[in-house]
Amino acid sequence: MKPTRSEHDRPLAALLAPDILELLKDAPESVAPQTEEMHPADLADVAESLPEEWVRAFLNALPKARAAEVLEYLDDDLRTHFLEEITAGEAATIVAEMTPDERADALEELDEETADEILSALEPAAQAETERLLQYDPYTAGGLMTTEFVAAAESLTVEEALRSVRTMARAGRREAMYTIYTLDANGRLSGVMSLRELLAAPEGARISEVAWSEVASVPPEMPQEEVSQIISNYDVVALPVIDTDRRLLGVVTVDDIIDVIQEEQTEDAQKFGGMQAIEFPYMQTSVPEMIRKRAGWLIVLFVGELFTSTAVQHFEHSLLKVAALTSFIPLIISSGGNSGSQATSLILRALALQEISLRDWWRVAVRELPSGLALGALLGAIGVGRVFFWEHMAVNGWSVAGFQLGYEYGANTARIAFTVGFGVLGVVTFGSLAGSMLPFLLRRLGFDPASASAPLVATLVDITGILLYFSVAATLLSAALA
Repeated sequence: MKPTRSEHDRPLAALLAPDILELLKDAPESVAPQTEEMHPADLADVAESLPEEWVRAFLNALPKARAAEVLEYLDDDLRTHFLEEITAGEAATIVAEMTPDERADALEELDEETADEILSALEPAAQAETERLLQYDPYTAGGLMTTEFVAAAESLTVEEALRSVRTMARAGRREAMYTIYTLDANGRLSGVMSLRELLAAPEGARISEVAWSEVASVPPEMPQEEVSQIISNYDVVALPVIDTDRRLLGVVTVDDIIDVIQEEQTEDAQKFGGMQAIEFPYMQTSVPEMIRKRAGWLIVLFVGELFTSTAVQHFEHSLLKVAALTSFIPLIISSGGNSGSQATSLILRALALQEISLRDWWRVAVRELPSGLALGALLGAIGVGRVFFWEHMAVNGWSVAGFQLGYEYGANTARIAFTVGFGVLGVVTFGSLAGSMLPFLLRRLGFDPASASAPLVATLVDITGILLYFSVAATLLSAALA
């Protein structure tokens, strides 16, 4: 999905759109020659900057092949609107010029009836190719792949292969033009080489002698997240998709993977913020849909915080006895929530990058336990120092936000200080462990680990933090609370 951008993000389009609009009104036939040197992405920005009622006129003013290139970069909703507005025959003429994967994506966004009409109007070969691509889940390797790749029989000589590649290039666009795949006598994938390696190969050599026999490949049903990870690991610009017989079905190109990475990171970021991921750009998402996506988690978190209030009410007697304990409740629960959020962020990213797997949960726990203890001890020491410092200031007549420890609870100052210190130690340690283990638990239960959002971790730790804090207080301040 192409992200929606503001006028400030596309200054060239904002500058040219008024001139293009004048040409469409006065001399539409001059639009094509005036824009023939522009990149299709820039033309798509121009189209998005025009009044919506003029987009159709703009695309119709371009040659069909050029309009198809622009459609590949056009905003999804605008592209869908355009294809539904024109006749099925006109739409088929344009989408036939698109790359197979983009053509399938464009039809996937249309309503079923319109898509079927356009499919029926395509040439038989293009129709069969598009229908085959539409069979795959759009979020898998099969849904991402294009069938425009370069392949040659491994028995060809370097010269014969070069002639074959030239013929393919002149016949039309090839997205994976820089990678050549070799096929054995049975049509199975046997090797891969770059165009540079083919050009540099010695004359008279067979391409089977030049190509690399170890080829990273994926099945069509592999999820897109795993495909992106493999492309990243092997640093390839295209990844072949093969069936169970190693027959080459298509290739996933790096430009599609960039889109996948952006989508996945956006989805994870939204989930980590404590909401369901939205399917469309922010400004294209309706207010009712936005409320629906956000309300569920807010209700869950609100109910969770109600338990925090219940825990505080349970210790109301203790608070009345030693009112100074109240001052440190925000300190305690925020420390635990912050440590838990840190741990969750680290583990989620490590899982996404496949640095760790489910079986590594115990190794993570072994690392987070001493880390939580050390961090808790550090913060706890600061908390202890704060209590003694405030008490010292109060004794010497300084006004410290109503903190009268030196006058009312001087005998309990040390115990309150260590209550705060041990409370912070416990809640930070628990927060680190809980925050690191929650993603593993969610994945084990079949949920997206990204659902272990910072607000969710903070809410869980809030409740336990209150219980830990007052349990420590009950032990260290037993005489004052009696």
